[in-house]
Amino acid sequence: MKAKTDIIVVGTGASGLFYALNIPPNKAILMVTKRAVDESDSYLAQGGICVLRDADDYDSFFEDTLKAGHYENDRASVDVMIRSSPEIIRDLIDLGVEFEKKNGQLVYTREGAHSKARILYHEDLTGAEITSKLLAAVKKRPNITIIENMAMVDLITQDNHCSGIVASDGTGAIHLYHSDYVVLATGGLGGLFDSSTNLAHLTGDAIAIALKRQIEVENISYIQIHPTTLYSQKPGRRFLISESVRGEGAVLYNRKMQRFVDELLPRDLLTKAIHQQMEQDQSDFVWLSMQDMGRELIIHRFPNIFRHCLEEGYDITSECIPVTPAQHYFMGGIKVDLDSRTSMEHLYAIGEISCNRVHGANRLASNSLLESLVFAKRAAKNTQNHYKTAEILKATLDLDDYKDLEQLKTDYKTVILDEIERSKVIARIDKA
Repeated sequence: MKAKTDIIVVGTGASGLFYALNIPPNKAILMVTKRAVDESDSYLAQGGICVLRDADDYDSFFEDTLKAGHYENDRASVDVMIRSSPEIIRDLIDLGVEFEKKNGQLVYTREGAHSKARILYHEDLTGAEITSKLLAAVKKRPNITIIENMAMVDLITQDNHCSGIVASDGTGAIHLYHSDYVVLATGGLGGLFDSSTNLAHLTGDAIAIALKRQIEVENISYIQIHPTTLYSQKPGRRFLISESVRGEGAVLYNRKMQRFVDELLPRDLLTKAIHQQMEQDQSDFVWLSMQDMGRELIIHRFPNIFRHCLEEGYDITSECIPVTPAQHYFMGGIKVDLDSRTSMEHLYAIGEISCNRVHGANRLASNSLLESLVFAKRAAKNTQNHYKTAEILKATLDLDDYKDLEQLKTDYKTVILDEIERSKVIARIDKA
């Protein structure tokens, strides 16, 4: 395929959709996604989205983010995220996103490592509420075309310049899509792990491609474990028990039904405490109790968690549930600046696959949706301000290299896991 479009966005999660919505309608946008358009981790986000409530909240919001990230955060990125948050919330509300209200006023909740309540939410399906409204808006734009079940397998590059993507439709057919700009919004890499809250097809392919094409990556060993997922012996994705459950008062018990930890610790510290307790108990899980919240609050506030646990045989209004840590979020990724530009010309990265260092070594709860949207909008603005039409590059590609998709997946997984291990070794040396 030799046709050329203006902009290619790889991924249809919240960041990719929001980027597309912030590009003027006179630019043709092609969005490709590895699976169905609604199969992204953005839909799975339960807790909520942070927002700066007022000027008095700035210092504590800033400090909470840095403290959770072990002060490895980029302070400029954190500042941009926090100061941009009210504008992003207004944008979402204008697009029809509905947040919890009481007497006509927005309701805020608190989660682990937050010193104040500053999180907006929609039941326990905030990600689905936001992403579905973004998708509905995108589908109304005649300048945006979406192709499902099309996996990016490489970038078209020459002389540190990107001009499109190589993609596979899963049948063995390879497609070349050319463009002036490419935006990587491919999500995380939880599919590489046996126990993860992520969708299985999110395997961080863009990291392997970045390494192949000598695009800078950063902190790729910074992988967050979520402390509370529903324990199961069944294979497949782990069901998340939201941070906001503990923010609303749920408590953790050991094997003797004794509380053993402050449930609102940052995720990495709480995960460590749970692992230690599991080792002491010689158990694969600890217990989470929500009963003291009361049945009415549980069903109103956490209807999705209530339904899912009931399907698994647990009534969270009257009994404890077994929970265990699982891989959850990727703080590292393709290195970007404050406008989401990568080290390669005409290539942006946004959302979980990017690393603007806003999260540091550990993400603060409910900063993920906010960060994704803030820097997606900045990327769109930067694209507009510096737009340059590009010629189709005559990069030499052997399409036979992409025919065996399963082997390619295996190769990319090996490359990523090897680089993660190498990054860990370097980090240990640096800190020695």
